[in-house]
Amino acid sequence: MSGLAESLSRERLEKLREQYQTDLFDDFLPFMERYVVDHEYGGFLCATDRDGARVNTDKRAWYEGRGICVYSFLYNNFGSERKYLEVAAKSAAFVLKNKPAGEGLWPATFTREGAPASPPDTAIYGDLFIAEGFAEYSRAAGDPRYWDMAKEIVLKCVRIYDRDDYEPRIGETYLGPGARPFPGARIQGVWMVLVRIATEMLKTRRDAEIEAIAARCVDAVMNRHYNPAFHLNNELLNHDLSRPDNEYGQLVYTGHAIETLWMLMYEALRLRDMGLFRTVAGRFRRHVEVAWDDVYGGVFRNLQHVDNNVWSVDKVLWAQEETLIGALCVVEQTGEAWAREMFDRTYAYVQAKYPLKQYGFPLWITAADRKVTFERHANRVENFHHPRHLMLNLLALERMLKRA
Repeated sequence: MSGLAESLSRERLEKLREQYQTDLFDDFLPFMERYVVDHEYGGFLCATDRDGARVNTDKRAWYEGRGICVYSFLYNNFGSERKYLEVAAKSAAFVLKNKPAGEGLWPATFTREGAPASPPDTAIYGDLFIAEGFAEYSRAAGDPRYWDMAKEIVLKCVRIYDRDDYEPRIGETYLGPGARPFPGARIQGVWMVLVRIATEMLKTRRDAEIEAIAARCVDAVMNRHYNPAFHLNNELLNHDLSRPDNEYGQLVYTGHAIETLWMLMYEALRLRDMGLFRTVAGRFRRHVEVAWDDVYGGVFRNLQHVDNNVWSVDKVLWAQEETLIGALCVVEQTGEAWAREMFDRTYAYVQAKYPLKQYGFPLWITAADRKVTFERHANRVENFHHPRHLMLNLLALERMLKRA
């Protein structure tokens, strides 16, 4: 069978759509329904092993917000099935039991029943994922109060992010324990989450403050984080958006860059700015090509030092799937040969390495070594990047088939 690189035939697109539907509706969602969705208390029991055995019953703010978003998106885009809306609604009610006052943040973790299991978080990601979930749920439930709450959370998080002492230990995320403190760093990962939330919120309602945040994210990623010395995006900048003159000036977190850049392509499409789209697509291509492992295939997520060529060589599923989203977006919009080849190469690699069916289990490997070596046990089910990839690319394939 020919790939996208040789052909954009209806047969090829239909076969891709069939595989994506199988991966989403026959593999991922049944496992979630049986083992991960907490039908009693609401929310998601993501600490679950490959066979469905429960590792623990803790729930994380990150995964609640992400789960609300996924199930609301399912409802909004794949048949309006009531069961999807009910899962999202129960998780929304679960997190609202601990809605923080003022400038506070949600606890990082909860008990199964919904009591706080940790102090308020210090990073804003958990609250931002809850906002993303609420924004999508607002459209699903037809309840504008959740959109309003999402905006309130986003504006609060931006105020926290703008403090010059925000997250001083952020460097440890990328360089490991003992990394130099970096209070107030400008973080590509934060712009990434913010621009995705803003793009989706603005599809529902026009809002000047959310528009300003989206524009601020695009400017930061395209004009500040981009380093013309090596044509890659630095992950961390100084608080004033200047470039660090220490080891952080050599840090390129390719996983976030690839993910952020497809989100900027989606934002460019919302803005109907094809000039921006083409520039972003070119930078997306550059990051994937630099991150590609020519020995074993797939992309690496973390270039710790550009000039010394020091990489973290683990292979996480999400980085491969962000590549697939971005590559198919370019194929859909422009049909560029390089994007078709990139999609084919990455798709073949992912389908060969990550599905657990070959080892007798459902779902996919989410984190592994460079060769994607199978391990019998896992301590978490990934409830966001994987289904988002399947849903977004299914929708893209549907649009392409309608145009074919």
